[in-house]
Order: sequence, then structure tokens, then C-alpha cells
Amino acid sequence: MRQIVHNYISILLVSLCFSSTYTSYSQDVKKDTIALIKEYQINSKNAITVQDFETAMINLNKASKLVANSKNNSLKTTIYLDIAELQFSLHNYDKAASETINAISLIKDLKNDKLLAESYLLYGSILTHKNDFKKAEQYLKEADDIFTNLNDEKNLAKNVLAFGILEFKKGNTKEAINYFEASKSLLINYQLPYQLALCSLLKSEALLNLEDSGINSLNFENAKVELVNAVTIIKFNNFTELDIESYKISSQVALRENQNKAAESLLSLYSKKKDSIYHIYLSIISRSFEDDSNVGDYIEIIANQQDDIDKKQKSIDLGKTTTGLSIALIIILSLLALSLFKNNNLRAKANDLLKDRTVELTLSKEKAERASLAKAQFLSTITHELRTPLYAVTGLTHLLLEEDPKPDQKEHLNSLKFSGEYLLSLINNILDLNKLEANKVEVEKTGFSLKKRINDVLVALKRTAEDRKNTLKLEYDDDIPEKLVGDPLKLSQVLINLIGNSVKFTQNGAVTVRIQKLEQSNNKVKLRIEIEDDGVGISKKKQKSIFETFSQGSLQINRKFGGSGLGLSIVKNLLELMNSKIYLESQLGQGSKFWFDIGFDVSEVQDDDNNTIYNIDYTALENASILVVEDNKINQMITKKILEKNKMVCQVADNGMDAIKLVKENNFEVILMDIHMPGISGVEATERIREFNKQIPILALTAVTIDENLDDFYKAGFNEIIPKPFKPEDFFEKIYRTLKASKLPVNG
Repeated sequence: MRQIVHNYISILLVSLCFSSTYTSYSQDVKKDTIALIKEYQINSKNAITVQDFETAMINLNKASKLVANSKNNSLKTTIYLDIAELQFSLHNYDKAASETINAISLIKDLKNDKLLAESYLLYGSILTHKNDFKKAEQYLKEADDIFTNLNDEKNLAKNVLAFGILEFKKGNTKEAINYFEASKSLLINYQLPYQLALCSLLKSEALLNLEDSGINSLNFENAKVELVNAVTIIKFNNFTELDIESYKISSQVALRENQNKAAESLLSLYSKKKDSIYHIYLSIISRSFEDDSNVGDYIEIIANQQDDIDKKQKSIDLGKTTTGLSIALIIILSLLALSLFKNNNLRAKANDLLKDRTVELTLSKEKAERASLAKAQFLSTITHELRTPLYAVTGLTHLLLEEDPKPDQKEHLNSLKFSGEYLLSLINNILDLNKLEANKVEVEKTGFSLKKRINDVLVALKRTAEDRKNTLKLEYDDDIPEKLVGDPLKLSQVLINLIGNSVKFTQNGAVTVRIQKLEQSNNKVKLRIEIEDDGVGISKKKQKSIFETFSQGSLQINRKFGGSGLGLSIVKNLLELMNSKIYLESQLGQGSKFWFDIGFDVSEVQDDDNNTIYNIDYTALENASILVVEDNKINQMITKKILEKNKMVCQVADNGMDAIKLVKENNFEVILMDIHMPGISGVEATERIREFNKQIPILALTAVTIDENLDDFYKAGFNEIIPKPFKPEDFFEKIYRTLKASKLPVNG
């Protein structure tokens, strides 16, 4: 009896060993098969990338045979899509469509959103080439929605390009160009050379098809640039089919430039190469059908093998369970011991890490403080460097406006004056952006005409819009009161940033400024201001960060369209300062719309736009003796002319030492002192003058940012500060007020 039990146990152990070995073997076979299928897929994708379609077909046929009777629907789906993509590349659109439909039916059960969107993108592209435009648009829109929700910008770039191809096929050239432009920066970002070359090639062809694409037009020049870009990428990557297509577009360019022989030669080369590659594609497609005819035999063999495996699998389930439980128990005990050991080590490491982190934070704090100091010094220097030439621009504009210019000259000068004021405000806000974000900037309350302000902005941007073949449109609600009270300069800055942004990202299109009255009561009015364009649009991902400081779509966008990335950040902060908020609606390739609601007081006084009342007696200033201390010759001339036009007597000193000497030798009634000069500074010169003359009014006429240093200026002996560039009214008002307050008599 004991012998029988012993034999039974031996047999059981042998059976367990055998079943375990067999299970392991069958699992290895499955793993090897899946690995082999994936290897064929990778080989196929690599071959498609370099357009070696024959190698791609061989690998995909092998993968297809192995996966034919598989229950792994996820793997089977990717094979279907790979075959569809290959057939699409070979222009075999019917076969590509059927394979994609097979994939879509399986993907819906898998609930894989990304794979579903990729299949919709492929199917939409196939339908575009089958001229089923309505259905193609439907699938591309569904793909766009999914990619947007997944925040998948790489595939979104491909989808936007597909929209461009759809519009181009439909004959909507302008819309197609917008889509191509919108997708281009994303294609560059995600390093998709084939799609980028295709995009540039199609955009070149689209630009050539526009009505105003004559040889001297901007569209024609842009078409040539896009063609060169495309050919560069094509040659580098050896994209054969795109290379052939480039000959066709090159022939169109040559024909437009009256190079008829070159055009004919290029077109002939295009036809020959196109015919040659078409026959290659047919050969590959026919070979794939021959391989498909043998699939049935493989399916039957695989089916029989699968039945055997299923039967044997049932007999070894018990062995698998027992083995699994034993292994699990051993693993749990091992992990428990390891966990206790690691816990002690981690605690010790955490203490060391905490000490290191404390040291790092201390160093980081010191580094940040040094960086902040360096930034402040840089801003101080750059402020002076920007304001000094700007003073020359605004000063000369003022002088020219007073010389009775012709009506058309006056319009240009007013536009220049407006742009100078805007630029000054922009410089101030860029340099003081931290202060702006901290809401330390004050909002002024001044009477102004909103319609005039908007027209000034449109005039200032008119040339830029014309250069990009854009039309500026204004839709203005006539029920809006004529005079409002608010901060017109800050509003102008918001408008010029928003409208300028739309002009910059639109070509051959329109930018519409829309002003509507929402409500009015108790001398208050609420307006909605919209800026809408039909340009390249903004991706959903970028919309989340576009109002952040120094935010740009990409380095390529910065290079192509220009800009510092500050404009929309300033818009957001300025509107928040004026109790408003900026909103955005946009879609890549279809344009953008910015809008905000803002309230103003209604002015009871019908005064001129931004007409601040200045209490100046210009007669009392006549013959007043002024010393201008300034080292810049142009600024000397401008300040001197402004003073002399108002019948004041002016003398100039080039530096602080000369100024001290002249004050000792003459009886000046007021001194206008620059700050940064060679030798001693304006502050030191003022301190020395105060040692022997306590009464004479000294005004700091300076391009230095003085907001944070007012006390230092007054302590040095200055009576008033006039920042450059200045408004003439502000300039004379401060001189008059200072003279009036001084003990010196005013000549009259």
C-alpha cells in the first residue's frame, strides 16, 4: 500500500512539472508571436517613413498572417490601421477605406479614444481623396474634438493639416492657407518632417492660386519661400513622391516668371516621374493581393493549433493555480522583509536630503536676490536708452505739428504722435510689468472720444495691415455716447495690442473691430469690445497660457511673426486694473475672437479728446531765462526750440560742471537738469548749486525711471521732475507752477 502511495505521489510530481513546463512553453510561444508581430509593425512603419513601400508591404503581410486568428483585438486593430495607412500612401483608397472601417469597428469595443481619433483622422483623409468632402469633414471634426480633449497636439497638428488639404481640394484656397499656416508651427515643434514638407508644398501651390499672385505680389514671394522650404526638407529626407510634386509647383513658378523653357522641362520631368512611381505603386498593390490569396491556408492551420492549445490549457489550470499561490506567498514574505530594510534606509536618506535641500534653498534665495538686483539695474539702463531717442521722436513731431503742415502731413504726424505716446506707455508697462501685475498702477479719469481713439489705433496699424493684405473693419454702435470718462491711454494700449495681434497672425484676410453698447444708466455705460479675425487661430493648449508673461506659440512663431510675448499679458493686467476681463474663442485654421466688457462714466462736458485743463499763463513765461543742462545734441536742439517757440530765453550747458559755472555767472530763473551726463551727474550738479543758491527752481528733465526714487531727487534739491519724453502742456505747466511758487519774480 505504501509503495502505491509513493508511486502516485511520484506520478503527480512529474505531471505537475510537465504541466508547468508546457504552460511556460505555450506562454513563451504566444509572447514570441506577439513580439514578432510588433517587430514586423516597427519594420513596416520605418519603411513607410522613408517611403520604402515594398518592404513595408512584406512586413505587414507577415504580421497580418500571424494576427489573423488572434483574439488580441488591440493588436489586430493596429495591423488594420497600418495596412490602411500603407494603402493610403499607395493611393489605393478603396482598400485603405475598408481596412480603416474594420479597425474602427474593433476600436469602439476597446474604448481607446486616441486610437479611435487616429482612425477617424486617417478615414477623413481617405474620404478627402475620394472626394467625399462632407463625410470627410465629419470624421476630421470628430478626430479634432478627441485630440483636443486628450491635449494631443502632435496628432492635432496632423488633423489641422488634413483640414487644410480638405479645403484645398474643395477649392477654398484662403481657408486652406489658414489651416496650413496654423499647423506649420506645431509640425515643426513635434518634428514631423514629412507632414511639414507636404504642408509647405501645398501652401506654396495655394498661394500661387490666389488672384493677387502676380510676379510682384507678396503672395507670389511667399509661395517661392514655402517651395524652397519644402524642397529643402524633401531632399534632406529623400521623400520621393513629394519631390515629384515639387517639380509641378516649380514649373508653375517658372511659368509665372516667364521662364517658359524651364517650366516646360520641369513639367515634362514631373510627368515622367509621376508615371514611373504610379507603376511601382501598382506593382506593390498587385503583389499584396497575391499574398492575400494564401491567407486561408494559414488561418486553417492556426485554428487547428489553437484548438489543441485550448484543450491542453484546461487540464493544467489546477497546476497553474497551485504554483501561482506558492510563488505569491514567497514574494509577499520577501517584500515584507525588503520593505522593513528599505524603510530604515529611506529614513536616513530623507534626513540627509532635508539638510541638502535647506542648503539649496538658501543658495537659491541668494541667487534670486542677485538676479532681482541685476534685473533692476538692467531696467534702469534700458529705460534711459529707450526714452532718450523717443524724446527726439515726440519732440520733433510736436515741432512739426506747430509749423502749419498740409492736411495729409498733419494726418501722418498725428499718427506718429499717437504711436509715440503708445510706445512710451508700452515701454513704461514693459519695464514696470511687476508693478502692473501687483495692481500698483493707477487708472486715470479723463474725458475722451472712444470713436476717435479707435480710429487713431486703426490709422496707426493701417500700414501693417496693408503689408499683410488684410482689411481693417470697424463696426461701431452709434448709440454709444460721444464723450466718455476713463483712461484712454490704457484703453488704446489694450486695443493696439489686440488688433495688432490679429493683424500679425492674419494674411489675405480681415480683422473686424466691433463696439456695442450693452447698457446705460445713471451716467454710466457698459460696452462690449470685440476683435475678430480669420487668421491662423490658436490651439486649445496654447489658449490656456497665452495671457501669461513672455508667452508665445513657439520659437518659430516668435521668429515668423515677431513680438516679445508681452502684449496679451499686458492686456490681461490692464483690463483687470479697469475692472474687466479678457475672453478668447479660437480654432486652429479658422481665426480668433477676443472680447471684453468694460464700463465708463458718461462725460457731461463735451470737451476735446483727452483734453486735460492746464493752468498755464504763457504770457507770464515770455522772456523767462532758462538754463538747459543736456549732453545729447539732438535733445538740446529740441528742448531749446520748444522753449523759444514760446518766447523764452534759453541757454545750453553740455555737462554738470559747465552748468555750475554758468549759474554762478548768470541770473537764470529756472534750470532744466538732465541726470545722466559725462563727468558729474545732474544730481551731484544740483547738490553743488544748492550750496550757493537755495532759491533758483531746478527741474529734473530726465529719461531715468523716477517712480521709486522721488524722495532722493527732492533731497538732492530738485523742485520738480519732468520725465522724458513729455507732453508740451505738462512741460510748461510744471515750469510755470515752479516759477510761480519761487520767490524770484516772473518777467512779463
